[in-house]
Amino acid sequence: MTDTRTIDLHVHSSASDGTFSPSALLAEAKKAGLSAIALTDHDTMDGICEAEKAAKELGIELVPGVELSTEYAGCEIHVLGYYVSQEYPRLKAMLEEFRDFRDTRNVRMVRRLQEEGFSVTMEQLTDKFPDSVLTRAHIARYLCETGQLPDVRTVFAEYLGENCRCYIDRPKISPVEAVNLIREAGGLAVLAHPVLCQLEDAQLWQMILEMKDAGMCGLEAVYSENTKEDEVRMRALAEKAGLLITGGSDFHGKNKPDIQLGTGKGDLYIPYAFLEALKERLS
Repeated sequence: MTDTRTIDLHVHSSASDGTFSPSALLAEAKKAGLSAIALTDHDTMDGICEAEKAAKELGIELVPGVELSTEYAGCEIHVLGYYVSQEYPRLKAMLEEFRDFRDTRNVRMVRRLQEEGFSVTMEQLTDKFPDSVLTRAHIARYLCETGQLPDVRTVFAEYLGENCRCYIDRPKISPVEAVNLIREAGGLAVLAHPVLCQLEDAQLWQMILEMKDAGMCGLEAVYSENTKEDEVRMRALAEKAGLLITGGSDFHGKNKPDIQLGTGKGDLYIPYAFLEALKERLS
């Protein structure tokens, strides 16, 4: 009998820059008919405990995960970690360091926006998004919803994107360091959305080989922003490197309103077989 179960291995909650709480996210997954999801918040695992409780109550399989921010050849690269232990001391310490820096970073970016003439304060952001861990996405939404800029794309293109006038850089590790850390924490490392890495083909291939040598097991070849041609190319790249294929929507709720849980922009298909292959690597 054919297994028709579908999943989503790249999802964000309000513990980072999503707009659904971890428990609300699981309720949405249930509504969408998903059999499993991976909670992969940016540089934090603070939402995992709440998500695990909701998953148990709703009968959905939860993969505890994280999405680590790294840098390679001047480009931001994201590495997904699945089944990592949030109590692993070195990972826990690094995530706490990232969280502490994020708080001061937000203050500095808001100050720069004020200097550009925008009306925004940390108090206003906290009032607007009371249950969220504030990120650039929340600042961008505030500027748009208060009519100060036309859309989020403009905010990032002109003010909060990398190298823009109000952007504050953050400490990053290398992709290989992220893979090592994920493996030390008992998890599986996967390169997130390789098409978005902004690397030349030769650089991307070199980075993939370095990450594989460090123990990376998969490539997120099925992704909301991929064209059909992108997906074919990424599947071929994964096969060439001897890596598993994974997939995810990168759901953020209202912060990415065109991306739906499980189905992305409407035609994303992520079979349960992807998760089965990952779990085989754990044993």
